[in-house]
Amino acid sequence: MPSTSSLPSLSPTSPASPAPSASAHVDPRLLRAFLVVAEELHFTRAAALLYVAQQALSRDVRRLERELGVELFVRTTRQVSLTADGERLVPFARRVLGAQEELVAAFREELARPLLVDLNSPGLLTGRRVLHRARELAPEQELMARYESGLAGAVGELTAGRLDVSFGRFAGLEAGVRAGLDHQLVRYEPMAVLLPEGHPLAALAEVPVDALAGEAVYAGAGNPRTSEWTDLARQLFDGRDIDVAAPAPMAVGEEEFERVMARTGTPVLVVVDFPAMPGAVLRPLVEPVPLSAVSLVWRKGLVHPGFDALRRAAVEIGRADGWLRRPVNGWIPAIDVDMLKRRK
Repeated sequence: MPSTSSLPSLSPTSPASPAPSASAHVDPRLLRAFLVVAEELHFTRAAALLYVAQQALSRDVRRLERELGVELFVRTTRQVSLTADGERLVPFARRVLGAQEELVAAFREELARPLLVDLNSPGLLTGRRVLHRARELAPEQELMARYESGLAGAVGELTAGRLDVSFGRFAGLEAGVRAGLDHQLVRYEPMAVLLPEGHPLAALAEVPVDALAGEAVYAGAGNPRTSEWTDLARQLFDGRDIDVAAPAPMAVGEEEFERVMARTGTPVLVVVDFPAMPGAVLRPLVEPVPLSAVSLVWRKGLVHPGFDALRRAAVEIGRADGWLRRPVNGWIPAIDVDMLKRRK
């Protein structure tokens, strides 16, 4: 789009021409006023087309002449005609206004498209609740769910513009990836362990973290889409004699995941809202209460009214349900603590 400051210097037609203004910018509104007068060659008709008073239109044209330092019209009591500089300005004004209209149309189209929201997995509650509330706050917007398994799996789609937002542990992403993204903390989500019904710890109402000593706990190892979750597990288990279980066959869908976990009989690190699974029991972890810092994550520069509703929904639910209150005995990795402090 040509810059309004790049319009050519229009030489005065006579020594009586207005002195150039110090302004380096031309208001597109003034160009539009000029163009309508240039097309109508009649101030009264042009003012009617622009829905402004004739005196206001005359002031705008005089202001444009002052800013450009030229006379654009020859005015007599009987007619209005363009000067040579006025004729030279016409194609520039049309191009500038045309480019402005194209820009506005392009962004209107962008804002009208669906907002693509990654919920990681259909069974996870946090993102789903935020999405449902955002749809209530902005019913005129289309917010569409996507499922990319984990935040690490979603970032490529985020940066490429094929996905708008996702949920997950922002601190678990590589620094180079984080540089192009932004985030908003949504919830300190308590973690839990999914145990086979016959496991000795299944009889407990809550499972102390240290009670898992000697166990190998599945935390998505080998799944590149959930590496931020595997990293969280390694930090939680460090120094506790708890191993991250070796990679299991990649299971796609709830049914396959349930089948593979039932066959291996391995405890699974999950969050407290993880959906029920046949043949297994969910037990909250305590002493300490490990927390997953779940953020809403988006690519920098994202603008969309549905995105605004999503952020408002996260704040609203977080306040109502205490999602941002950390238990006294809560635990999150030091890198998460540091990153969240810098985000404030």
